[in-house]
Amino acid sequence: MSLPEPTPAVRSFLEKCLPESAGEFTARMALLGEFLYETNACFNLTAIREDGFWCRHVADSLSVVPVFPELFRSPSVLCDLGCGAGFPSLVLAAAFPGIRMTAVDSTRKKIDFVNAAARKLALENLTGIHGRGNELGRREPFKGAYDAVLARAVSSAETLIREGLAFVKKNGSLIVYRTPDQFSEELPFLKNWKKGSFHGTDPFELPDGAGTRMFLQIKQMREMH
Repeated sequence: MSLPEPTPAVRSFLEKCLPESAGEFTARMALLGEFLYETNACFNLTAIREDGFWCRHVADSLSVVPVFPELFRSPSVLCDLGCGAGFPSLVLAAAFPGIRMTAVDSTRKKIDFVNAAARKLALENLTGIHGRGNELGRREPFKGAYDAVLARAVSSAETLIREGLAFVKKNGSLIVYRTPDQFSEELPFLKNWKKGSFHGTDPFELPDGAGTRMFLQIKQMREMH
């Protein structure tokens, strides 16, 4: 299967998200896309259409950058919780070699793919860890170790708060990729949650009509011991 080129709208979106020219990054993502399709045909890692890679995987993963740029200007230590086939972790690690990224998933074949893809893309700043979030977050070296935890297309806010905040340093953030509808559904729970603060960002559009997104940010208010 041949990976299509990114559309002009996707290229424009990528350029807004990336710190430098998108050329080398786009070439790396094309390599990742081919590897994903090839592996997915055998192991069914993720639901993906041939024309959906650039919008729904690459652009969607990168959309966190303009909203939380401070995470990518410094040598941040980030975790992708429930990483699946490595989105956003593979994309962000490729775009920002100065960050350190840990990708966590409970499905072995997905973590094996993430680590294989990281080797293929020569990403020395990404490590895939097989395990459950509710177990890893309780122990070293994961507990309270990350500036931010990112979660895309996994679990409810209630579950992510229970499992994901354990990974986050004091004053760090749990950042959840959401649609406005998902955020609205979770708002009653969030308003009744008394152990911290939350913020819903302004909605924005992905390129090529791929959907409306926003982020739910939850602050870690305490030190993990």
